Amino acid sequence: MNFASVRIITDNVEGLVDFYENVLGVAAKRPSPVFAEFILPTCTLAIGHTQTTALFGMDTTRGANHHQVILEFHTADVDTEYIRLKPHVNHWVQEPTTMPWGNRSLLFRDPDGNLVNLFEPVTEEAIKRFSMRHK
Repeated sequence: MNFASVRIITDNVEGLVDFYENVLGVAAKRPSPVFAEFILPTCTLAIGHTQTTALFGMDTTRGANHHQVILEFHTADVDTEYIRLKPHVNHWVQEPTTMPWGNRSLLFRDPDGNLVNLFEPVTEEAIKRFSMRHK
């Protein structure tokens, strides 16, 4: 089994698509006005309008209420991304910081309040651990 995607449910598809196009530097694929996908080499980030949840059954999800999950993206240089993203991010949670487990990371919230972490392994142990997972 392979992990395929994460889907954010929102009433603000256009706002999140614009935001993540800036963060990820990738254009979204838009098979319909209520759905978008960012197809990345290791996973897909999907954005679906709350209208799409009717296909799953009532009360299966609620948009803009995601405070238990952190979307994490590996990047080559957290400090460079921090500078690049300053004009696009309105809610910073943590500026670039080296974490006890060896990743340098920065945390911010997207327009719906979802927590986003950009990280890069910086210690020898973290680099080794990450490279072993992604062979």
